Amino acid sequence: MAAVVLTHCWKGLSQTLSYGRVTAYSPLCFGGLRHKSTLQYASRPDLPKLAYRKTKGKSPGVVFLPGYASNMSGQKAEALEEFCQSLGHSYLRFDYTGCGQSEGVFADCTVGSWKKDVLYMLDEIADGPQILVGSSMGGWMMLLAAIARPEKTKALVGIATAADYLVNAFKTLPIEVRKECEDKGEWHIPSKHSEDGAYRLTMDFLQEAENHCVLQSPIPITCPVRLIHGLKDEDVPWHISMQVAERALSPDVDVILRRHGQHRMAEKDDIKLMVYTIDDLIDKLTTLV
Repeated sequence: MAAVVLTHCWKGLSQTLSYGRVTAYSPLCFGGLRHKSTLQYASRPDLPKLAYRKTKGKSPGVVFLPGYASNMSGQKAEALEEFCQSLGHSYLRFDYTGCGQSEGVFADCTVGSWKKDVLYMLDEIADGPQILVGSSMGGWMMLLAAIARPEKTKALVGIATAADYLVNAFKTLPIEVRKECEDKGEWHIPSKHSEDGAYRLTMDFLQEAENHCVLQSPIPITCPVRLIHGLKDEDVPWHISMQVAERALSPDVDVILRRHGQHRMAEKDDIKLMVYTIDDLIDKLTTLV
């Protein structure tokens, strides 16, 4: 059964964890990187190169999966690198095909092609078992990767998880709007996160994405799952995290709802919560071993 925690104040959680090991690292995690990892490129036969940054260390490692049209250089991704360096655990962040510093054309990408990117990085670049941390669409990628590579996935942390969101959001549009989009062959989603003020999704992209939806049936994931979502998220409704929690087969699922949290969850206290959640999972997994 999923546990739900509604939090609107950091003070209580901070006091709860103040006696643990993570407080020794908190000044480092939120003040800038000391030793930024080196940018590298993964070459794949007949496929675009993927840009990534990797820090070697202990197991389990941590892999960060960015959101739609995002990249590995955001605040959450960089804070996690600093945290993992401080703790001595391995860490991997990368850009999907067509995003950030990776090769490829964004408009040609699909949910399936980005899933292949994630699986390649898990199979060829990441060492040993991993905790997958997915932000927004990265939360969807995280679930797909955990289903496909259960032996590599030791725990999941979703931040504003957007599982199936693009597909289901289109289906909720008025029928006349959907018909207009289908006639034009694309759907424009207004977004303050896009430089153009909107994301452009083709009907082909949405149709392909349907092949990767996970919320229609039980999700065959049995590792620990932590889902953090803001109640003020105007992009991806928080109830999607609740749906993931309800459908995941894992007996160890927690949902944390932040009253004032927004979609990006990039405020200092949001990042602290993410880091403490991962630290708790590392401690749990290490104790189990």
